[in-house]
This record gives sequence, C-alpha cells and structure tokens, in this order.
Amino acid sequence: MIKDRGALKMQIYTGRPADTAGREQREIDVYDLLDHLNIEYIRTDHEPADTMEACNRIDAVLDVVICKNLFLCNRQKTDFYLLMMPDDKPFKTKELSSQINASRLSFASSEHMLEFLNIKPGAVSVMGLMNDRNNRVKLLVDEDILKDEYVGCHPCVNTSSLKIKTNDVFTKFLDEVHHTATVVTLKGE
Repeated sequence: MIKDRGALKMQIYTGRPADTAGREQREIDVYDLLDHLNIEYIRTDHEPADTMEACNRIDAVLDVVICKNLFLCNRQKTDFYLLMMPDDKPFKTKELSSQINASRLSFASSEHMLEFLNIKPGAVSVMGLMNDRNNRVKLLVDEDILKDEYVGCHPCVNTSSLKIKTNDVFTKFLDEVHHTATVVTLKGE
C-alpha cells in the first residue's frame, strides 16, 4: 500500500525487506531478531528522518507515534539512559532527574551511543538495546508510551521506521535483550 502525504509517498510493507542489498548490517540485525522472536511489524522506508517533523510525517503514514528517544548520561558519564517519550512533551532534565535519583543529566556523546547501542545520532531507538550486551544503558519510558497499542521506532537506522505492538516490545523484545523498563511520568512543566 502506498500512502501519499503531500509530497511524501511511502510504501507500507509487512516484515523485512525482500532484498537487503545496500542496507546496513545493524538494520538487518533488527529484522533478524524480530523475526526470530516472531514479532510482527509494519515497515516503511524513507529519506533520513533526523527531525521530529520528519518523524511526524512518517507517523501519519504508519498511523503510529514515533517516540522521541533521548540518549542521556550523568555528569560523570558512568550511568547511561535511553528515554522514550511522546514527541509532543518537552524534556525537562530536573523533572526526570528527581524520578531516577540522578543529578545533572545531559545528552550522551555520539561515541557512547555507537559504543553501547551501535546507533548513530538521528537513529536512536529501543531496538539499539539489542547491542547493549553489558547492560550499560537503562531504559526509561514515559507512562504515556505504554498506553498506545503500537509503538513506532527506527530499526537502528533513520531511513526506515517500524510499527510494532507495544506489548511485544516491552515483553518479548526486552526479555530477549535482557533489559527492563523503568516507567517515569513526564509532564513537561
């Protein structure tokens, strides 16, 4: 099915690409794991989505909200966090810090992102936790993400997006990659 949103036309696919030529291995690894876990997903390919505005256009095609994903660390760079939150909520460091007992949170470096999640900036996603074999990154999820039936995310690249059942991500997927989610409440006030 092709959906047309103004100048943006995207094909909707069920499952992995038939031809993986020209795709990064990190993306293929996501499809391999999801298929191994029998997790169904809908996919679309697109130009690099490096802004929330681009993600909003993809949201409309997939009929799902692509999460805002922030890769954070403490001042000492000893604790790392992946925060999943709705894109319409502003991020307030103080609000999150008080809930997880961490002070002076800031954005972690792209070097740490690549080292722990095997993801480059612009493609941060819960799927990257499959590469965090030493559990260096703690997953934080805003409670509103868990209220939707589906979650949208990138498969470790920002040129494709997935629509997956929220329950599958927070049970089957996280169990397999040995991570748990800490639920936080962000009001953005």
